[in-house]
Parts: sequence; structure tokens; C-alpha cells
Amino acid sequence: MLLAFPALLSIINPLGGAFIFLGATGNVSHDMREHLAKWVAIHGFLLLNVSLYMGAYVLEFFGISMPILRVAGGIVITASGWNLLHSDEKPDPTVAVELAGDRPPSQMAFYPLTMPLTTGPGTISVAISLGTNHRKQGLEGLLTFVLAASLTTATICLLIYVMYRSSDRIAGAIGPTGTTILLRLSAFLLFCIGIQVFWNGLHELLGTLFIDANART
Repeated sequence: MLLAFPALLSIINPLGGAFIFLGATGNVSHDMREHLAKWVAIHGFLLLNVSLYMGAYVLEFFGISMPILRVAGGIVITASGWNLLHSDEKPDPTVAVELAGDRPPSQMAFYPLTMPLTTGPGTISVAISLGTNHRKQGLEGLLTFVLAASLTTATICLLIYVMYRSSDRIAGAIGPTGTTILLRLSAFLLFCIGIQVFWNGLHELLGTLFIDANART
């Protein structure tokens, strides 16, 4: 728990994500925003647990390495952060129309609010990295891992729900200027996280390339 909670919390960043969530749902009612926040937390909980328990097996089945996942995830996160960083302060009307459609909140909340803005590829890659440890443990270690992982993901997703459902109130408390500043800072932080995730994967790939080159020589 002491390892997983800060690792996942730092990359998810519910407080910073609340302002991004508010910017993406600026034209919907407060009640609809609460429903969306609930389903973002539910989807996030499912994604985190699937990544922790099954992510490594899925990667093995498709022959995808962790460095490749980090590179791909870093590109997606960087693109999302860049778009948010350079978006207008007013909500995108196309997003508002999509959110105001006839679809239930459970469907509207998944893309892009849950994936990739809240629990995107960077979060999934971190969760998969944490989850690879449980395969090396016995039954007692597996049960301990499941308990600790469930408590960690439940706590983080509860924070996501509380922050997201209160995003308009938080924005009202700090004012329009403060909201704009925090939204831009959150978008820039998301952009930096994407670059970091991309670099971590690229660094591992380049290290493997150099090792193979040295082995051949």
C-alpha cells in the first residue's frame, strides 16, 4: 500500500484532474456532473484492478513489452495534455453536445473522462508494473496483495469521486482566475507526466538496443 498509493495518486492527481473534468463538462448541470463523477470513479476502479491483476497476462498474450506500453501511453498522455493546454477557456461545444445526448452517464463517462484523462495509459502502465509482483508470491502473499491493492484503488477512486463531484464548488471558491490558472497548471502537469512516461519507456528500449549491440560485438 505504501508503494502503490503514492505511485498511483501522483499520476492520477484527483485535485488537478477535477479542473480538467470541470473544463470538459462545463456545459452540463451539477446533477449530471455528479453522475459523471460517480461513473468515472467506478470505471477508474475497474480499470485499475484489471490492470493490477490481469494486465501483465494480457501483455504477455499479445506480446507487448512494458517499455512499448510506456512509450505508447506517454504519447497519448502528452497529446491529451497538449490539447488541454492550448484549448480555449470556454468548453468545447462539441463536447457539451456529446455529454448532453441521450446516452446514460455510465457510457458518457468512460471516454474521454475516464480514459485517458483520469486513468489513462500512464496510470495503467504503473498499475501493471505494481501488479507483476504478485505473481512471484505464494497464496498468503497473493491474498495480502489483493487486500492492499483493493484498499488502495478504492481510496484513490473515492478521492476522484469527491474531487470531481465538487469541481464546480472548488472552482467557485477560488474564482475564475484561480480556476484558469489551476486548469492550465494541471494540463501542463499532465503534459509533463506524458513526457516522463514516454521517456521511461524509450530509455528502456534504448538500453535494450545497446545491450544487444554490445552482445553482438
